[in-house]
Amino acid sequence: MAELKTKKNNASVEAFLQTIKEESKRRDCITILAMMKKITQAEPKMWGSSIVGFGTYHYKSERSKQEGDWFITGFSPRKQNLTLYIMPGIDYYKDLVKKLGKCKTSVSCLYINKLADVDMKVLNELVTTAYKRMKEMTNISK
Repeated sequence: MAELKTKKNNASVEAFLQTIKEESKRRDCITILAMMKKITQAEPKMWGSSIVGFGTYHYKSERSKQEGDWFITGFSPRKQNLTLYIMPGIDYYKDLVKKLGKCKTSVSCLYINKLADVDMKVLNELVTTAYKRMKEMTNISK
């Protein structure tokens, strides 16, 4: 069984965000960082070299027998878009996603070109709801 490559580390989140060349994307990431800090009441941590994650839970896959630690919610400034990680999966939040605005989705990812494309109130509700659901599902306090 292969070991998970993306792991929590002690790299600086702020230093990572300062490496984002595109100023508007960097500003959007700083806004998402502040929103997720407020929602989670957790300190952000780097996961791998390009994901900012909040909270941690331990999982065991029923299908692949893989297990490990993962963040409860997070984001990454990818080249094409901003990726927000919505656990346990986007399908739980279809009604909110419909109200969000211009975005794309896949299993647990929400892809946004820029925050101006979405309703920030709905985005806040989506992240808050998903975070609370994961905390309940995993019985964790933070």
